[in-house]
Order: sequence, then C-alpha cells, then structure tokens
Amino acid sequence: MTNSTTPLLPEIAEIWQQTLNWQPTTQQQAKFQQLYELILEGNTQLNLTRITEPQEFWEKHLWDSLRGIVLEKQFIPSLPEGASVIDIGTGAGFPGIPVGIIAPNSTVTLLDSTRKKITFIDKVLATLGLSNCKTLLGRTEEIGQQTQHRQTYDLALIRAVGTASVCAEYSLPLLKQGGLAVIYRGTWTEEETIALQNAVKLLGGEIESIAQFTTPLTDSIRHCLYLRKVATTPPEFPRAVGIPHQKPL
Repeated sequence: MTNSTTPLLPEIAEIWQQTLNWQPTTQQQAKFQQLYELILEGNTQLNLTRITEPQEFWEKHLWDSLRGIVLEKQFIPSLPEGASVIDIGTGAGFPGIPVGIIAPNSTVTLLDSTRKKITFIDKVLATLGLSNCKTLLGRTEEIGQQTQHRQTYDLALIRAVGTASVCAEYSLPLLKQGGLAVIYRGTWTEEETIALQNAVKLLGGEIESIAQFTTPLTDSIRHCLYLRKVATTPPEFPRAVGIPHQKPL
C-alpha cells in the first residue's frame, strides 16, 4: 500500500524502453515504489542514502543499477536463465535489489560488512517478498577465501566500493570461470584502463568491455567496466582485510 505522504516515483516507461529496451511490469513498478518507501523510512534511523528525491532516486538508484547489467540493449544473457549473482558492498541494496526484482529466476546474494544494513535489507526482502534474494554479512576479503563462495557466482556487481583494482580483487575470486564482474563507475579514463589491466590479468580476468553512457534525466556521465573471468584466480587473492585498499594491485 502506498503511503499518501510519500512522493511517487516517475513511471517513465518510454525512457526504460529507449535506454534498456525493457520496461517494468505493473508489479515491478509497484515493488520499486515500495522499495523507495522502505528506503525513505529506513533513512530516518540509518544513513542509507543521500538520494531521496523521487526522480533522483529513480535515476541514480533504479535506472543506474539496471543499466549496468545491460549489454548491447539486452540484459546480461545468464540473468533470465537463473544466474547466481553477488552484490559486493550492497549498502542500501543497490544494485542487487533492483536486479532481484527484475530477474526473479536469478539468485542474488547481497553482501555487506555492516550488520545494521544487512538487518535492514532482510526486512526489505521480506516486505517485498523477494525470495530469490538473500543477505550475507561479512568482509569480501574473507568471503572470497571461503569454499562455499569462491568461484561460485556467474555475475558479481560492485558499485561505489574503492578503486577499480580493489573492486577487481574483491569480485574476480568469487566468479566461476566464464563469469562476469560489473564495476560501476562515474568518470573513467584511458590511463585508468591501462593501470587496471595488470591487476585484472593477475586475478585471472580480462577487461572485456568498458561502456560509457549518460543518465537519461540529468545527462551525467557513467561508466561500467565488464571483467570476464578467464582463468583460476591464484589462491592468495583476495588478500587479507584492508590490504587491497592499502596496497592496490
């Protein structure tokens, strides 16, 4: 039920269609609205996001989350078939929860090291009835060394977590061979690509593509880096907690 005092998210079907070649069903749109309301409510106790205005929330949280999983105007092929997805450092649940809403056959694991955020997300998942999503409390460096998580995911999503080489070290060990890591970025330069190549190679990956796009409402520039896992990640990666940040590859 929509709270009468909560602003409504825009229902810009034509923008979804033009930019992602897709649009939400009525049910998915209702879940997006419900998610928005839960985030606004949760924000009063937890510092979840500064983005609370409806159009900004739509663009920076919903559209941006889903744009990252679109390649050549189609969702990443494994998604509809039931991919195993991990969202590393999910925070308030982005991009993982929107992905879980639109890809009900996929299993989405939302990983964060902050217990309060995980508790909040558990409540969101229960309220939205997202049985294909689950939470995981822990540090990526430790999770990446655990047998039940290492080399088990088809898709790793990582947004707003450290430098690109840190993101590569967090995500590639978790992927199956052939899996894909999506690193969400604002700006990006050619020099950064060159610097990242060595780190990615060391981790058993390769840079498959780098997409640049502009957001539909504010024309902000965004980038997504797509790293393909092509070989086994050496067992020493990810390194111990804190080291990837202190000594990036």
